[in-house]
Amino acid sequence: MKSNDIVINIVRFVVLVFLQVLLLNNINLGGYINPYLYIYFILMFPLDGNKGLLIFLSFLLGLSIDIFEDSGGVHAAACAFIAYIRPVVLKYSFGVSYEYNSVKIKKADPMERLTYIASMVFMHHFVMFSLEIFSINHILLLLKSTFFSGIFTIILIVFTMILFNKKAS
Repeated sequence: MKSNDIVINIVRFVVLVFLQVLLLNNINLGGYINPYLYIYFILMFPLDGNKGLLIFLSFLLGLSIDIFEDSGGVHAAACAFIAYIRPVVLKYSFGVSYEYNSVKIKKADPMERLTYIASMVFMHHFVMFSLEIFSINHILLLLKSTFFSGIFTIILIVFTMILFNKKAS
């Protein structure tokens, strides 16, 4: 990872934590729709970066959200899980181009990119809400929360990617 990538990731980490805590945690539509933009950090972590470092930073990211939200570690567990499973998701989303390290997520085919984002978001949300609800009796609430928060989060992440996509001149 280049020193420029390190600075970008530090800034992205801090900005996403504060944005999530100060603004996005206050959005609660219908009682079960809440966007979780902070996982954008995990999605956009450089593909050539250290995978152990990604898992550690993802855990710290989730722990930061848990501390502010007083949620008992559900965000930390979900973030560590998707950071761990990320190489598998990248492989089935981007195929051969991931294996040859020629993937640029922001420049990838839109369907491949959407597959990657949706897979990661839904896995994160399912793990997080499973740990939060922790009852088989409320499976419908778990699925409803995962689906609707996931859709809202995917839309927010796609718009964020469009907003911050650097245009090549």
